[in-house]
Amino acid sequence: MTLIYIIAGEASGDVLGARLIAALRKARPDLHFAGIGGERMAEQGMASLFPYRELALMGLLEVLPRIQQLKRRLEETEADILARQPALLVTIDSPGFTMRIAKAVKPQGIRVMHYVAPQVWAWRPGRVKKLRHKIDHLLCLLPFEPAFFEAAAIPVTFVGHPVLESGVDQGNAARFRARHGLAPTDRPLIIMPGSRRIEATRLLPIFGATLKAVLPQNPALRTVIPVSPIVAPLVREAAAQWPAAPILVEDIADKHDAFAAAEENGAGLIKSGTSSLEMAVAGVPHIVAYRVNPITAAIARRLIKVPHASLVNLLCAREVVPERIQESCTPEKLTTALLPLLQDSAAVAAQRQGFAETLAKLSAPQGAPSEAAAAAVLAALP
Repeated sequence: MTLIYIIAGEASGDVLGARLIAALRKARPDLHFAGIGGERMAEQGMASLFPYRELALMGLLEVLPRIQQLKRRLEETEADILARQPALLVTIDSPGFTMRIAKAVKPQGIRVMHYVAPQVWAWRPGRVKKLRHKIDHLLCLLPFEPAFFEAAAIPVTFVGHPVLESGVDQGNAARFRARHGLAPTDRPLIIMPGSRRIEATRLLPIFGATLKAVLPQNPALRTVIPVSPIVAPLVREAAAQWPAAPILVEDIADKHDAFAAAEENGAGLIKSGTSSLEMAVAGVPHIVAYRVNPITAAIARRLIKVPHASLVNLLCAREVVPERIQESCTPEKLTTALLPLLQDSAAVAAQRQGFAETLAKLSAPQGAPSEAAAAAVLAALP
């Protein structure tokens, strides 16, 4: 039996893991899978060692209260891997957890492939030297990453960004408007506060105040909030206090339909991260915002080595998408950045030109991202 052990520590990794399993099964039906994942990987038949949501933590102050529990989960995961002796361990993102596991099991003869390169090029470039002792191969999502990691003698494969096969550009605007009672003149404003509770807790009050400021000048706006299961109750409670009742979207297909409707005449106010690439693929003009604990922010400022938070901006080497981070993440500054996207067609056109540049750089040389990743995994099997 050829066993591949896969670890995903958050919702985005669960999606990547599920697509990877599906692509691997298509090529090799004889493969077996074990590891840590969520609902999407479970749909592919992989039972999780424990709930992956226990690992969906971020920021120094958020992790510290859970340090003993995380330590137990690390020990449990290491023991399970060594007992099963998989042909390959594939760790997906979540480097705080996955790299500790890799460091523990690689010396025991377990081959390790890491999917989604740690952003050491953005934070602490010197740490790349430690990475090469923890993994055997790295699957990169961004076109500028291979050169960086190859310079540190780490074998790398650029597989393309998974947002390209997420379906975010395949939504049906008319279906969304009909389902939720939106007129053709209604303008969807997509608000995305993040998939973690700590992110949503900080951003929702700011986004709500921004909405209150923007609505008087744009009365046709209809707020749409795609929500993950982790933060859905929190979002419902917070949004109940907003000036206009939002449409909460929990289904993936409905989310993509909402993007299509927003692409027609709307915009997005979103948490900085992969969601910005989703907006770019869907063609939705947007701004990004982010705020963390002040102590975490102070530490981050000493470490960050790149000029932009948004991947769209990094790939275009300019600020295509307005960024309002930390102290700049205020209702006043978000309002000032958002209004041009609702009132100025030239501002929207400039963003979409940047989106086109971004998407041209995200495709792998051959095949869909999951297929490219599966090919790299298969090539690594003994």
